[in-house]
Amino acid sequence: MANSGQFGDDNDKEGDPHVWNSMKLKLSQVQSVLDKNRELINQVNENHQSKNHENMVKNVELIQEINNNISKVVSLYSDLSANFSSSFHHHQKRSAKGNTNTNIDN
Repeated sequence: MANSGQFGDDNDKEGDPHVWNSMKLKLSQVQSVLDKNRELINQVNENHQSKNHENMVKNVELIQEINNNISKVVSLYSDLSANFSSSFHHHQKRSAKGNTNTNIDN
């Protein structure tokens, strides 16, 4: 059967290890930030329920940290998307060069 030039075709079942490692790293970083935000949100909730003035003041800083972390997650996902898209287009170009005459089934 002829090679279709599709990403993840028969000749490239595993894909580019560099791309997969980069994706794993970015997703691990995202998970770490989200886990940290879960902790911060729990702390904000506890502080709010205490109705203690000092704890409420601490919440301002905690909420700012949560917002900064959300920006980090957005940036990480943006990088992940750009890297994946770039790799996909690079793979398509490589496949097109290698499959000039192989798309014809006999």
